[in-house]
Amino acid sequence: MRVTTRLRQLLAGPELVVAPGAYDALSARLIAQAGFSAVYMTGFGTSASVLGMPDVGLLTMSEMVSRAAALAAVTGEVPLIADADTGYGNPLNVRRTVREYERAGVAGLHIEDQVWPKKCGHMEGKQVIPMEEMVQKVRAAVEARQDPDFVIIARTDAAAVLGFEEALRRGRAYREAGADVIFIEAPRTMEELRAIVQAFPDVPLLFNWAQSGKTPPLSVNEIRELGFKLVLFPVALLFTATHAMLRLLEGLKQGETPTAFADQSVSFQQFTELVGLPFIQELEARYGVRQEATPQPHQS
Repeated sequence: MRVTTRLRQLLAGPELVVAPGAYDALSARLIAQAGFSAVYMTGFGTSASVLGMPDVGLLTMSEMVSRAAALAAVTGEVPLIADADTGYGNPLNVRRTVREYERAGVAGLHIEDQVWPKKCGHMEGKQVIPMEEMVQKVRAAVEARQDPDFVIIARTDAAAVLGFEEALRRGRAYREAGADVIFIEAPRTMEELRAIVQAFPDVPLLFNWAQSGKTPPLSVNEIRELGFKLVLFPVALLFTATHAMLRLLEGLKQGETPTAFADQSVSFQQFTELVGLPFIQELEARYGVRQEATPQPHQS
């Protein structure tokens, strides 16, 4: 089964789809191995891991596609949903963006109605393009996909700029333009969350669970009961890993060694197993790959 078809089945099924955010191939591999039904490629985390910089529109389309291909290569049969920012230009650019993400092995993507360069949806100072312009981008995305099961997610950031009612109006227009999933970014209250569900009956809706963000941090059960179909945890792994690294670095500065953090770490063997070394060793044995001898020091 194609990953696109698998994602569509998940979105049409009875269960809430939980997709933790991956910021590199390692985190994507761990999410898939943990048994999640989908993986999300976070643009926020990608900007941090590729550039070491914030999510303010600094990454190019080709850089995002390259990272998406690396993630898709390790997630296997688990569908990968990817951030595609604004589509990187006008509707013609959006057409190419969709084709490139499809070739990279992505099962679905989301595009947003921000002005480029965009910002993280939970940052201040966002701007949005006219609704009609985004409608054409959604139309272009839908028409560009070569696999009819490739999922197009339309995101609007209008709530923070033009008000919540405008965000709902835009969501309806994007759905009419052919979007498969609607993503109203950064609702601030339970009342707004309920209004989103009421405004889009029988439409798959995305809940973006961003730590320290503007949306109430609901439990998974609460999100399910509200009626959302897909929940992203875009920065959970990134923030947790960053916290662990900062603690270790502070310990090293104070004269400690990694031994003091052994209970918060994996072993060498555990890590190599997680990244697939046993499979590589099986392949070496199958193909008779010769192990290179360790060079010996020159004897004079």
